[in-house]
Amino acid sequence: EVEVLRTRGIRNYALLLSSFFLVMPFLLHKFLDQIPKLGLSDRSNEEEVPLSTRLAYRVDVVFSSFSYVKPLALLLATLVLIVVGGLALYAVSQDSIWDAFWRAWTYVADSGNHADNIGFGPRFVSVCISLGGLLIFALMLGLVSDAISEKVDSLKKGKSEVIESNHTLVLGWSDKLGSLLKQLAIANQSLGGSIVVVLAERDKEQMEIDIAKLEFDFMGTSVICRSGSPLIMADLKKVSVSKARSIIVLAEVENADQSDARALRVVLSLAGVKEGLKGHVVVELSDIDNEPLVKLVGGEMVETVVAHDVIGRLMIQCARQPGLAQIWEDILGFDNAEFYIKRWPQLDGLNFKDVLISFPDAVPCGVKAASNGRILLNPEDDYILLEGDELLVIAEDDDTYAPAPVPKVRAGPLPKVMSHRKYPEKVLFCGWRRDMDDMIMVLEAFLAQGSELWMFSEVPEHEREKKLLDGGLDPQLLFNIKLVHREGNAVIRRHLESLPLETFDSILILADEALEESVVKADSRSLATLLLIRDIQSKRLPYKETKTVQIRQAGSSHTSWIREMEQASNKSIIISEILDSRTRHLVSVSKIGDYVLSNELVSMALAMVAEDKQINRVLEELFSEEGNELYIRTAALYLYDQEELNFYEVMIRARQRHEIIIGYRPAAAERAIINPPNKAERRTWSIEDVMVAVAEEE
Repeated sequence: EVEVLRTRGIRNYALLLSSFFLVMPFLLHKFLDQIPKLGLSDRSNEEEVPLSTRLAYRVDVVFSSFSYVKPLALLLATLVLIVVGGLALYAVSQDSIWDAFWRAWTYVADSGNHADNIGFGPRFVSVCISLGGLLIFALMLGLVSDAISEKVDSLKKGKSEVIESNHTLVLGWSDKLGSLLKQLAIANQSLGGSIVVVLAERDKEQMEIDIAKLEFDFMGTSVICRSGSPLIMADLKKVSVSKARSIIVLAEVENADQSDARALRVVLSLAGVKEGLKGHVVVELSDIDNEPLVKLVGGEMVETVVAHDVIGRLMIQCARQPGLAQIWEDILGFDNAEFYIKRWPQLDGLNFKDVLISFPDAVPCGVKAASNGRILLNPEDDYILLEGDELLVIAEDDDTYAPAPVPKVRAGPLPKVMSHRKYPEKVLFCGWRRDMDDMIMVLEAFLAQGSELWMFSEVPEHEREKKLLDGGLDPQLLFNIKLVHREGNAVIRRHLESLPLETFDSILILADEALEESVVKADSRSLATLLLIRDIQSKRLPYKETKTVQIRQAGSSHTSWIREMEQASNKSIIISEILDSRTRHLVSVSKIGDYVLSNELVSMALAMVAEDKQINRVLEELFSEEGNELYIRTAALYLYDQEELNFYEVMIRARQRHEIIIGYRPAAAERAIINPPNKAERRTWSIEDVMVAVAEEE
């Protein structure tokens, strides 16, 4: 009986203890604020903070500061429930203390286990334990669900780390990104594709949606998007910046100086990467005046592409040589022939004249000297390739060409062509670009004395002079050209009709700086201006009256209108700056003007320099007004009408003019053939054919 009484006493004590633990939370919640302050704060406040508030604050700080506290708290609550429930079961049943703890655990883990209990006490306690177990299980599900949701949200927002190496990293987002990704994919097609990582301050899902809208086959190249700022070191490390083989910094669509200032900060961030950079950095700048500062900060690791100034110069080159824009598209784009630099030991000791005709599938254009690392475009015929020298060629791909034995080529005499002296020209600029001062200086170098440059835009004349002076150009010091200012809107017909449009040799329609942030609006304005100018010209030209009847008999009124403008296009050159590649088809189908696809050309240049930084030296010379350039020459300079020659023979004849012929366009063709195949095959040439040459200005 003593043992029974002792056991009953222990069970009663266990019941009291479990009841105490059960009631204690309610008592604390009720009377906590009445407990004296026990040093929970080392500062005395004039206004006393309730203890419950201070405890709630401490708990909140701990839970928000340490991610592991929530599961630990859940584990502690589970243990407390098992202990309290086990004590209560021990008090109301005949089980031993350890069996009671085990049964309490089974009720927590599976609420259906209490169905076989007999008696009010065991059933009541087991139901309470099961309810507590359900609550703990619900909390556990909530924690797991939150953890999974947080991880999924992190993946959606692009917060996870990129574990890649030897990838191409693009920092920033602009309208050029689509064309850039396309060119990078084409460049790596022969390798089965590559990895391109894009880090921008945009939502990751939106970036992926915009890239999917491109509807372009990336040919094995994977594009990975991450959301973050290139100015934050943690975000740069997240995209494995130190392991990238090349890094492209895109210019933002904003003010030129602000965009370049941001690019400078990005270069500073890249220079501060502790692990160092494996690859080089290609920075797109908006203003050439900011180029020296970026190169000073970045050093040898940085290559710059000054997009705005390059396009401005290219537009002037295209105005002087219609069709040049298409040739640049072919050379800069990776889907045709492009530049490659490679070492060929078997060519050591040969002179450049022999090397020029040693490649059946490529056209040599220059040499990278081993002595100083400089690239020499269009070298002299007697230049001897030394050990370590590398050859610059135009080829379809880096693995599609190799030298062959030097063929026997007959070098004939050049036709005698009278040199034409320069005559004054009349040029019209429609719109205003921020690099207008640089474009005027390029024209000053190209045009003959007595030429006129008409500038037509909505910018007031006094503001134009101020902008030109701020850019370093004094209009009073111009020698060859005279500036003529006209104010007006280029999409209002009566404003355009006030200009002598039929008298201009060339017209350049510029993407106005006021609309740079909207590609669609800028292109719509350029297209409307082009159509208005051509329509006005077609109605003013003297041959129009004699042709109108025949034209209208030949087709519909729409066809008549297009043909009249096509005839007007034969009298003057119009070059339109197009930002969106979709607008290109509207201009090219009508055949009423040429165009320069500025954004796409800049993307091509960025991709080419990203693949090989040495190519930037070549592009800088070809785009500048000094040194060698691309020229479109008439075939009459090199051959006689209906003469049979192979391409090698044409190349050798061109060397007498110190030029390199890289391709040609047959008289009846619309596009030039760069790096033509079957160079040894003879064909009949016409003086109406056109040659594409690398040459210095005469």
